[in-house]
Amino acid sequence: MTGTYDALVILGAKVEADGAASPALLRRIAHGAALYHAGAAPFLLMTGGQPKGGFTEAAVMGQAALSLGVAEGALRLEELSRNTLENAMFCKPIVERHGWRKLLLVTDGYHLPRALYTFNRLGMTAKGSAAPPPRFSPALIAAHGREAVGLLAYVWRIERALRNL
Repeated sequence: MTGTYDALVILGAKVEADGAASPALLRRIAHGAALYHAGAAPFLLMTGGQPKGGFTEAAVMGQAALSLGVAEGALRLEELSRNTLENAMFCKPIVERHGWRKLLLVTDGYHLPRALYTFNRLGMTAKGSAAPPPRFSPALIAAHGREAVGLLAYVWRIERALRNL
């Protein structure tokens, strides 16, 4: 996998009110850092706004990645997005500015189909890598159900927006 991608894009998740990363966010960061250390890509683009405790999701992710040995020069932050569509929209200019052509998206497995559809439909070439799943729980089942509906809603929303351009 060495050097297969230009950048890893790690999608944000909940940050607690005190600014701490949620378990989902920690799983995504750890997975992204492991891929980085394995040589999958030289850069990590952390994406997510929604400030909590004075920190955006991307900033919290960046600090966690540094603590996992990711080089500071390898980090890029997108700190405005509030959802998956905005992740893609606000990452696109960063991706274009750096000339990145191949991206590896890191998120939870249930979220990957929607994230990949969104990034690819907005003109970026992306593959996916799922963070290790949490322990089985009713919340995990609910997340899968939300994503099934979310994917259909995103297809409709994105296609409608693209037709109106």
